[in-house]
Amino acid sequence: MQFGIFSIGDVTTDPATGRPRTEHERLKAMVATAVKAEEVGFDVFATGEHHNPPFVASSPTTLLSHVAARTDRIILSTSTTLITTNDPVRIAEDYAVLQHLADGRVDLMMGRGNTVPVHPWFGKDIRHGIPLAIENYALLHQLWRDEVVDWEGRFRTPLQGFTSTPRPLDGVPPFVWHGSVRSPEIAEQAAYYGDGFFVNNLFGPMNHFTKLINLYRERYAHYGHGTQEQAIVGAGGHVFVRENSQDAVREYRPYFDNSHVYGGGPSMEQYMAQTSLTVGSPQEVIGDPLTDTLPNRITRAAGELAGLMRERTGAATRATDDTAVVPFAQQLDALRPPR
Repeated sequence: MQFGIFSIGDVTTDPATGRPRTEHERLKAMVATAVKAEEVGFDVFATGEHHNPPFVASSPTTLLSHVAARTDRIILSTSTTLITTNDPVRIAEDYAVLQHLADGRVDLMMGRGNTVPVHPWFGKDIRHGIPLAIENYALLHQLWRDEVVDWEGRFRTPLQGFTSTPRPLDGVPPFVWHGSVRSPEIAEQAAYYGDGFFVNNLFGPMNHFTKLINLYRERYAHYGHGTQEQAIVGAGGHVFVRENSQDAVREYRPYFDNSHVYGGGPSMEQYMAQTSLTVGSPQEVIGDPLTDTLPNRITRAAGELAGLMRERTGAATRATDDTAVVPFAQQLDALRPPR
């Protein structure tokens, strides 16, 4: 099982001071979080891709290349790469460069994004979202495996005798996740290729993403990649952890109640019972339904709200994620080595 941190790179008001953050501060905070995440033992750091305010994560390869230069071990991933609006040739080449610079520590998570206008901004029709995701990934998959590619499809100009450069490091393409909130077609796509399936269902009921996971597992086995239990599942969840659950609930409640994401809706307890939000002790995080329902080879329990503490070699390692809800100084304090 792997634990990681992902960021969507949103720029919001600092809850401690009430002062709006700058784009510069947000980008620097994302890098600092990634570096600290490796220091305390997380497995993965991932960044999303957005091309509209209030987000700054418009160039994942640039950000992750910088993080790669400042880290040695942590896996660098996207969450997500927009497979519908990016040219598969550019994805193949850009992430192969990143893979070489990071000495192989690169994953990609394919997704369609959640910003409606992004498709026409890049000359695409949102009504073609699923067909674009299917066709573009088929081309990307081939570009990374065949040295010379002849290809013709519906959504881009044909390729004749094309070689994507550089080639994947040691001939092994980056590991690919297919991320989805609601689309069974994407679960089917992940299963067909034997890739990972990531359910980033942060605000919906757990029974919804459980259905997608079960579909993916069934189809993964159907295509002969292994048993259902060997299917590679990841899940996104908001997490806040302290040494005991009482402190976690008490400390996080003011942030929850005043959050632009959660505030004004169901109670924190209702969210915790029905969604992937976890506020509690390390034992509760490890045993949360988010992870209990995913007894697979790799689980990505990622967070975008606050602290994650987990047991490691008998000692509690406290860590935090990258968030615009809890003050950044508090996040880094939570990412301190065990005492």
